[in-house]
Amino acid sequence: MFAAHGYATTSIDAIAQSAGVAQRTVYAAFGSKREILSAICEAWLARARAREAAAEVLAEPDPLARLRGAGAWLADLYGAGLDVAIVLESASDESPETQQLLRAKLAGRDRVMNDFIRSLGPALAVPTAEAQALFRALAAPGVYRELVEHAGWGRDRFAAWVAETLERTILHA
Repeated sequence: MFAAHGYATTSIDAIAQSAGVAQRTVYAAFGSKREILSAICEAWLARARAREAAAEVLAEPDPLARLRGAGAWLADLYGAGLDVAIVLESASDESPETQQLLRAKLAGRDRVMNDFIRSLGPALAVPTAEAQALFRALAAPGVYRELVEHAGWGRDRFAAWVAETLERTILHA
């Protein structure tokens, strides 16, 4: 519902009606919309094996293979729940707690991507911060949506494109 109607406009009442339960049941199970979004995000990360896959990529000794692994990690992450990533980026709420949750979830994704790039160290041909910014730009959920959903690319083609683009722009030849 958050993806279809927007986080701000989806009410606890609408969630309860869709689930076929009373509002108090939703509140008892989650406490708030923010907690529902957090649970959705955690389920998405688990489904994508995001944390485990990131550790595997960072353990790869070859920088080029690590870069390819970073592209695959991103494609797997969005393949497991692009709608969740889009909700996180577009959700708005006046609650400071919800704003903090949204920032924390997005910062976690960015931290992993930054770690991937930082791990390339001497193989980088550009400053680390610039390479990290380039990866985050390629990793925008809208880029994945445009190429995979609209242009018909598969997950593997997207992962290879990210890795090849980064290889050409941030690594020594």
